[in-house]
Amino acid sequence: MTSGIFECVINVSEGQRELLLAHFDELAGESLRDRHSDVFHNRSVFTLIHHREALLRDVRALLHAVYAELDLRRHVGVHPRFGVADVVPFVALDPNEAHVAVELRDLVAREMAESEGISVFLYGPLDDGHFRTLPELRRHAFGEITPEFGPSAPDPRKGASAFGSRPLLVAWNLWVAGIDLPLGRTIASAVRTSEVRTLAFPVGDEIQISCNFITPLHTTPEYAYEVVKSALPREARLTRAELVGLSPQGMLDLISSEKWEMLGLSPSTTIESRLLR
Repeated sequence: MTSGIFECVINVSEGQRELLLAHFDELAGESLRDRHSDVFHNRSVFTLIHHREALLRDVRALLHAVYAELDLRRHVGVHPRFGVADVVPFVALDPNEAHVAVELRDLVAREMAESEGISVFLYGPLDDGHFRTLPELRRHAFGEITPEFGPSAPDPRKGASAFGSRPLLVAWNLWVAGIDLPLGRTIASAVRTSEVRTLAFPVGDEIQISCNFITPLHTTPEYAYEVVKSALPREARLTRAELVGLSPQGMLDLISSEKWEMLGLSPSTTIESRLLR
């Protein structure tokens, strides 16, 4: 079912202007399987999945529109970012085709640097044998790490972009009331492992514990939920959980179905269910 099918998860620095986001939805074409937008982060995650050529067509159309329409100088949001098209990872749904995802990453990264005049960094496997992580890139971009493509300094309006190749990843948030940001950061640190990346953000009157599950078929949101719940003071409470984008069905299979709703998960937001549409 997944052989020859690839995913591109485009993180865009815009999550508030719905008419513009709807325009981006149209340009993403038939590859668009999900779009998650957050007004506090002022960020949207577009999940595109298709066969190679159709995916390339729709990814190019969306990226060109993002570079044309957005201005990083006017962006305000709680999520870290260095570009209007901030992070663009390619994923092979069949792990045996991971090398093709690297080829797609490199192809589109080079094209966008040349056509848009932007600085482009790569993460994931590199030509020199090194595996660069996205956190590593965010820490050292334009310092120890120079762009693979494009100019050596970011464009004032478009910023820079990180193009990646990675395995399946699940992004998931937990919203907490009754704690402050320092405690939220302490709790996020308690959740963090080599398989779970975490940050804490202020979102309105609450604190969001944001998690990326690097190995979602091994460590799931259930783990993070229990760690956060056990770390909360008596006066605090968990208000909701949300999936950002899509998850593999295999991750849900590791969790009792009775807990899916509590964790913000559903069979309707799996990659497999969206491919059937």
